[in-house]
Amino acid sequence: MSRSGKSLAGKDGETGGMAEHFDVVIIGAGLSGIGAAWRLQEQLPGKSYAILEARDAIGGTWDLFRYPGVRSDSDMFTLSYPFRPWRDAESIAPGEKIRRYIEETAAEGGILPHIRFGTKVVSADWSSLLSRWTLRLAGGTTMTCDFVYACAGYYSYDTAYQPDFPGLEEFSGQLVHPQFWPEDLSYAGKKVVVIGSGATAVTLVPAMAADAAHVTMLQRSPTYMTVLPPRDIVADAARRVLPAKAANRVARAKNLLITQGFYQLARRRPKRVRQILRAFAVHALKDPAYVDEHFNPAYEPWDQRLCVIPDGDLYQAIRSGKASVVTDHIASFEPAGIRLKSGELLEADVVVSATGLSLIPMGGIQASIDGTPIDIGEHAAYRGIMLSGVPNLAYCIGYVNASWTLRADLVHRYVMRLLKHLDRHGYAVATPDNPEEQGRPLLDLSSGYVQRALDKFPRQGNRDPWLVRQNYLRDVLALPRADVTRDMTFSRHPVPASVEELAS
Repeated sequence: MSRSGKSLAGKDGETGGMAEHFDVVIIGAGLSGIGAAWRLQEQLPGKSYAILEARDAIGGTWDLFRYPGVRSDSDMFTLSYPFRPWRDAESIAPGEKIRRYIEETAAEGGILPHIRFGTKVVSADWSSLLSRWTLRLAGGTTMTCDFVYACAGYYSYDTAYQPDFPGLEEFSGQLVHPQFWPEDLSYAGKKVVVIGSGATAVTLVPAMAADAAHVTMLQRSPTYMTVLPPRDIVADAARRVLPAKAANRVARAKNLLITQGFYQLARRRPKRVRQILRAFAVHALKDPAYVDEHFNPAYEPWDQRLCVIPDGDLYQAIRSGKASVVTDHIASFEPAGIRLKSGELLEADVVVSATGLSLIPMGGIQASIDGTPIDIGEHAAYRGIMLSGVPNLAYCIGYVNASWTLRADLVHRYVMRLLKHLDRHGYAVATPDNPEEQGRPLLDLSSGYVQRALDKFPRQGNRDPWLVRQNYLRDVLALPRADVTRDMTFSRHPVPASVEELAS
């Protein structure tokens, strides 16, 4: 692999010049992409790389979402990078602080000069003849690289899930989606209905209730809620006596044990966890009947992701009378609001459609091998990091039952070990084999936004290394020691027949 970004043979589609070449291209400058670049510089400092970011700013999710109250639903001691401690007082942090943390990490790590903003990757084609990827960018230009690492998450930034509500054209108020929040939206003194009961809705309701006349959370079915304090008393105590990194490790370890232990308890003793969560809600709302009507899901805990309520703010908004919950189905929109199937009319000046995301793998890049398109849904997930039969391409997906970064950093370190193996043995290409059988989906949740997109994502196999376990405590022991050669085929650069062939 080349040691510096440079032009190699291959015409650029727009300028007629030579396409720029890198050892590694990282797609996305969000939480994952910046973490990947840090690990790459740390472990393989001789590699040339570029980060291609379609937007004009660092932050990914935390730059995109600007709705009221946007915050983490994981504690920052596990969501932050293990190599750069979280120093803020808040454990459940607002989006602005998370975005600033990512920006500061990029600046501190000298990563900023490597980011190409406003650079959207449209397609990526692997050449078996040349053992490299050609990336076609929006605008028609191209660049090449030896290895692609997709750190763009798993949902579309361009589109969101929006149901086709009957009668919507009759509504005289304003309909907004949290993913595309208008900067000039005014809801002070207005009646607001938030459709949904997931993490976004649970965040929006108390945040908007402070200024709105009233906020109603309209849900088809309840979601499990768990209350966390906005500050971590263990972290606060550790910071008083330990250096920042050591204090972070203490808080991180404590939170890992609690969250992973609670998840395992939920899977093994769902009835007991249901009782615990109900008790929290009854204690906060002082109304068992209200809890049983609006906070009693039909599914078991962790069949879908739990929603975090920092300091019980949703419950506080409900008890204050500034917010309420309605569990019903939408019959149709009317000029004054939403008519429910029960016949009730929910009056609304503003309706927020917190109805979910549109999932899309690898940022929607159209990948191909020698011109033949890759249907990602027909491939198996190798360690949840690569695709069967696809060379020199990795992707980063975090946990669904814990902080995203916990798994993301393990994946970064695995990719670095694989790149080191290629260099050490003089290989150019690493291609996961095809498993004998494929099993359950890669994203194993019953949530609607996941179920709608199952066919777009690879599936797991039935044995290691084709299984993806949602267990950090197990992964942190196994993945750093996992055999990078298992079920993997390696090859060296082919010898080109001529200079003309290389330039074609």
